[in-house]
Amino acid sequence: MANQLSQLDQVFAALADPTRRAIVMRLCTDEASVGELAEPFEMALPSFMKHIHVLETCGLVQSEKEGRVRTCRLIPEALVGAEDWFQHQRAIWEARLDRFEAYVMKLKKERAAAKRPSKTAGKTTIKPSKRKGA
Repeated sequence: MANQLSQLDQVFAALADPTRRAIVMRLCTDEASVGELAEPFEMALPSFMKHIHVLETCGLVQSEKEGRVRTCRLIPEALVGAEDWFQHQRAIWEARLDRFEAYVMKLKKERAAAKRPSKTAGKTTIKPSKRKGA
């Protein structure tokens, strides 16, 4: 369990950086060389390689070198732990929101019942007047 949390922490830490998120999004379409991945970013290649290393360490990206070209590809299975965590959190919050909604509806019904006049309250009996000559 501790190892899973460590892996999850690494995935979230890797995805916390916008450069690494952009790399992951690019790799969603197809594998690419490090040069292709680095092209849109204004940074030195050694700095860019640090981002690749972080993504490889958490298991999101795998790279292999063929000749002088290092090619990277996304490993989507690495996101399963994060997806499971999100689903668990969603279930917790949906249950909380359902309970909150039920509570609000109960309060609305109680408020509406308190505002409704009772059937005996406010009724006045009008006695027929006694007119002369009637």
